[in-house]
Amino acid sequence: MGAAGRRWERRGRALLWSVLMAAWKLTWGQLHYSVPEELPKGSFVGDVVKDLGLELLALRDFGIRVISEGRMQYFSLQGKTGHLVTAERIDREQLCRLVEKCVLRCEVIVEGDMKVYSIEVEITDINDNAPTFKETELEETMSESTAPGSRFPLARAHDPDSGPNSLQSYELSGDEHFSLAVQTGPSGDQRPELVLEKALDREEAAFHELVLRASDGGEPARTGTARIRVFVLDANDNAPVFSQEEYTVRVPENVPVGSVLVSLKATDADEGLNGHLKYIFHKISDRASELFHLSSETGEISLKDNLDFEEISSHELEVQARDSGGLSDTAIVVITVTDVNDNAPEISVRSSLSEVSEDAPPETVVALLHVQDRDSGANGQVRGSLDEGVPFRLRSSQGSYYRVVTVGELDREKVSEYNVTVRAVDGGSPALQSSAVLALRVLDVNDNAPVFAEPRYSARLAENNAAGALLLTVRATDADWGQNARVRYRLSEGRVRGAPLSSYVSVQAETGALYALRSFDYEEVREVRLWVWAEDGGAPALSSNVSVLLEIVDENDNAPQVLYPPPAAAPSAAVSGWSGVELAPRSAEPGALVAKVVAVDADAGQNAWLSYELAKATEPGLFRVGLHSGEVRTARFPLARDAARQSLVVVVKDHGRPALSATATLTVVLAESVAELLSELGSVAAPGEPTASLTRWLVLAVAALSCLFLAFLLLLLALRLRHWRRSQLLEASGSASLRGVPASQFVGIDGVRAFLHSYSHEVSLTADSRKSHLRLSSGSCCDTLPVRPPPGEPAPLLVDDPAASCSEDPSVPTQPQPNTDWRFSQTQRPGTSGSQNGEEGGAWPNNQFDTEVLQAMILASANEAADGNSTLGGGTGTMGLSARYGPQFTLQHVPDYRQNVYIPGSTATLTNAAGKRDAKNAGASGGNKKKSGKKEKK
Repeated sequence: MGAAGRRWERRGRALLWSVLMAAWKLTWGQLHYSVPEELPKGSFVGDVVKDLGLELLALRDFGIRVISEGRMQYFSLQGKTGHLVTAERIDREQLCRLVEKCVLRCEVIVEGDMKVYSIEVEITDINDNAPTFKETELEETMSESTAPGSRFPLARAHDPDSGPNSLQSYELSGDEHFSLAVQTGPSGDQRPELVLEKALDREEAAFHELVLRASDGGEPARTGTARIRVFVLDANDNAPVFSQEEYTVRVPENVPVGSVLVSLKATDADEGLNGHLKYIFHKISDRASELFHLSSETGEISLKDNLDFEEISSHELEVQARDSGGLSDTAIVVITVTDVNDNAPEISVRSSLSEVSEDAPPETVVALLHVQDRDSGANGQVRGSLDEGVPFRLRSSQGSYYRVVTVGELDREKVSEYNVTVRAVDGGSPALQSSAVLALRVLDVNDNAPVFAEPRYSARLAENNAAGALLLTVRATDADWGQNARVRYRLSEGRVRGAPLSSYVSVQAETGALYALRSFDYEEVREVRLWVWAEDGGAPALSSNVSVLLEIVDENDNAPQVLYPPPAAAPSAAVSGWSGVELAPRSAEPGALVAKVVAVDADAGQNAWLSYELAKATEPGLFRVGLHSGEVRTARFPLARDAARQSLVVVVKDHGRPALSATATLTVVLAESVAELLSELGSVAAPGEPTASLTRWLVLAVAALSCLFLAFLLLLLALRLRHWRRSQLLEASGSASLRGVPASQFVGIDGVRAFLHSYSHEVSLTADSRKSHLRLSSGSCCDTLPVRPPPGEPAPLLVDDPAASCSEDPSVPTQPQPNTDWRFSQTQRPGTSGSQNGEEGGAWPNNQFDTEVLQAMILASANEAADGNSTLGGGTGTMGLSARYGPQFTLQHVPDYRQNVYIPGSTATLTNAAGKRDAKNAGASGGNKKKSGKKEKK
C-alpha cells in the first residue's frame, strides 16, 4: 500500500506540473500541440480559438492569420471553426533529420488587435521506416591465422525513425564460426561487431556466408538485412593505424566547392599487398555524403557542395583505412562549419494599415513587422530604423516583432501620402541590410476654413447696366480634400436704400460669380458694400468671409436741367424748351448784366460740368453768354436800329460723351423810358397755352352733336313717313274724322328749322379749362316746334333769320368780343434775384423821377389786379421787375396766361370768365356779334 500511495502521489505531482506549465504557456500567449507525422492534409491539430480564449465572431470581423517559420506553410487556420489543421503532409525524417525532438513553430496574428500568439507543434515519430544498410552485400576477409575471439566491426544499419521506432537490435545467423557482439557508443548508438568463435581453416572452407538482421522497436517491428561473405586469406598480421584517432577541422560556410578540407593518414607495417591501404567512409550521413568526397588513395576529404551554417553547423564522419589483407583502422573526422554574414535581414509585414486619419492620436499603431536574420551571433543581431523626417517611429515589440507608430500630428494638407521605408541592418562585417516600404495615405479631416484669393474685392460698374450683368468673381480655396474642400458661396444679409441686398446682387453658389439683379442708378446709389461668405462641405462646416465694394460709375444719362428761366408750355408735347423775359435799358454799357441762366446736372464729375453758349440771337453781336457762369451780358452799346425785343436762345451742354444739352429762351426788351417800356411790355405776346387738347375736345363735341343731329333727322323722317302712311290709310278707308285735319299740324320743314334754331349755343373758353363754360340760348329760340298759325294763314316753311331775331331781343345776352389785350404776366416770370451776385445785383432807380414813375407803375398794376382788368396780366402786379430791381419781388415759376381766342365761323369764344369784363364789354360786342351772325348765315 505504501508503494502504491507513493506512485499516486508522484502521478499527482506530475499532473499538477503539467497543468502549471500549460497555464504558464497560455499566459505568455504560447500553445503547444503534438501530432504524429504523415497525417493527411487538413488533419486537426488543435482548437486555437478556444485555447486562446478568443471570440470566433469577433475574429471574423478583424481577421486572423497563421504564419509558419520558413518557406513552407505546414499549418492553416479554418475561419469557420477556429481549428488549426495541417496544410501539407509532414515527414518528420525530412524536417528534423538530425534533431531528436522535432518541433514546428508558427504564429497566429489577430489583425484588429495587432496581437501575436506563438504555437509549437511537436511532430511525433511513427514507425514508417525500416532499418536499412548502406550496402546490402558485405564482404569481409580474414586470415586463417586470425585468433578466435577477434572482433571485426560491421556496417551499421540506419533507421530515420526515433525513439522506440528507431534501431533497437542486431541478429546474426548462418555459421557457427562467428557470433555477433553489439557495443554501445558514447552517444548511445549500437555498433555491431563480428566475433570469430572458432579458428578458420582456409583448406576446409575458403569463405563463409552470414546474414545480419537489424530490427527496430515498432509495432509491428521492421527489419533490414545484409549478407556478409567472409573470405579466408592467408595470414596478415599487421593492421593499418591512423595518425590520429580523431580529426577536427573548422571551415567557413563560404568555402569554395572543391577545396580540400582535411587529409587523413594511416600506415601499415606489412609489405606488399598487405601494406597497401584504401580509405573509405565507414559512417556518414546522407547529407554529408552529398557534401564531402573522400579520396580512397590519398585520404583527402574535399567539398562537393556549398556549406550552409544555417542548415547544418557540424558534421561527424568515420573513415576506415583497410589493407589488402582485410585489416583496418577507423578514425573520426569532425567538420565544424563557422558562420559567415551571408544572410540579409528579412522584413515581413505581418499587418498594416493603408489609411490613417490626420487627427489620429500619437502612438497609433499603423503596422506590425517581423524582422529576423538567419545568421548567428553578431551577424544575426538586427537593428531597425525608419527614414528621418517622418512622423513615425519604430517600437520594439514581443520577440522579433516591431510596431510602427505615430509620434506627431499628421497634416494631410502638407503631406497627403507617406512611403515609409523600414530598414533592418545586421551586425556583420560588412553589414547587410534590407528594407520594406509601407504606403500610407492620410485621410482628410475638415480642419481648414476656406481662404479667399484676395483680402478684399472691389469692382467698378457703369450705371444703367443690364440686369444679370456679371460684376466680378470671388474665389476661395480650401486646403482640405473631397467634400471638405467643396466651397459654396452666399451673401451676407444687408439692405440698400431700405431694400434687401438680395434684390440688388446675387452670388452663384458654386462659382462665386456676383451678378447684378437690377439696373443701378448712380444718382441713387453711389456704392454698395457687401460681405460674401465661403463655406465648405465639412461636418461641421467651416467658413470665412470677404468684403466686396461695388462702385457705381456715373454715365452721362441726365441732360442739364434749366432752373432759370423757368419752363413754359410748348405748342406740342414733342417740343420742349425754356423761356423768360428780361428788361435792359438802351443805355446799358458793354458788359452790363442782363440775366443769368441757371442750370444743374444730376450727373457727377465731368458729366456734370456745364458750359453755356449763345446759339441764336436777334442781334448776334449785341449779347454774349459766360462760358461757365451762364451770365448774359451786353457785348456792345445798344443801337437805335436794334429791335426793342431781342430773342436769345442759350444752349447748356455738359461734358459727357456723348454730350447732352438743354436750351433756354430769353426775351430781352430794350427800353429807354417808362412810356417806351410800357409800350413794349404791352406789345410783347407770350406764347399761349397749348390748345391742341381743347381743340380736340371741341372737335369731338361738334362731331357728337352732328351725329345726334343726323339721328334726329332720321327720326323725324321716320315719323313723317309714318304719319304720311297713316294719313294715306285713313284717306283710303274714308275716315271722315281725319279728312278735315290740315297736314300742317304735323312736323314739317318748319319744325326742322325750329329745331335747328333751338340748338344755337354760346361757348366761352379760356386758357384755364376750369374757367371755360358753355351757355345755351334762351327765349323763343329754344322752342322746338312753332306755334300753330291761324287756320286761314299758311304755315311758313322756313324762317328767314331766327338768329337775327333772337339777337334783337335785348333780354338775350350778347356774345363777348375777344380781348385783344392778352399778354404774358410779368409777375409770373421768375427773375434772377435768388442767384444774383456781383454786378448782377439789381438796384433801385437813382433819381426822383424814375422812382415816382416806378411807384406809379406798381400802383397801376395793383389796381388793375384788384379789378381783374390788368393789361399786364393778373397776379401781384410786379410786371416782372423783380429780376431788375432786386430780391424784394416774389419769384413765380408758373405763369398765368389769360387770353381770348376767337374762332372764325363759330360762336365759341375763348375768354376770361370774369363777370366784370363780360359786363363791361357787353355793349361793345353787339356789332361783332351781328357780323358773326352774318358770317354764320353765309
